[in-house]
Amino acid sequence: MIKFGFRIRTKSGLPVENLMIQARDQAEAEQKLRRMYHQCEVIECQVIDAAAGEASPDVEGFISLIGRQEGPKTK
Repeated sequence: MIKFGFRIRTKSGLPVENLMIQARDQAEAEQKLRRMYHQCEVIECQVIDAAAGEASPDVEGFISLIGRQEGPKTK
């Protein structure tokens, strides 16, 4: 899945920025967008690089975090 960032103008003329939609391709992302904002005008669409902004979580990373946590201390 790819993350797309949109800037649009709504049917009433209001600008909306930073709309993030995850989809397989740009056509699917625009289809999802138009379900939420009927008759909107797409001003800009860009592919957001998920690797640059945040590390993708993986199972091994979660297991290592769990392993680092200390259990409850008993007296």
